[in-house]
Amino acid sequence: MNPEITTYIGYSASVFIVLSFILKDVRKIRVVNMIGCFCFVIYGIYNEMLWPVIIPNGLICFIQVYHLLFGKKS
Repeated sequence: MNPEITTYIGYSASVFIVLSFILKDVRKIRVVNMIGCFCFVIYGIYNEMLWPVIIPNGLICFIQVYHLLFGKKS
């Protein structure tokens, strides 16, 4: 993949993560944070398999999906 595109994916991941701290609705926070984590996973894969980036963000993605699907409805 083009290194410039990979850089943009990394920056967009950072923007989504920061944006998730601004929101107040828990569902929206989880969705936006999950998008950011997924972007970080893609960034880590295309940057020579950066496992310290891929593993935690992949786990957080699964946690967010779990809470969105099976979490308490409020």
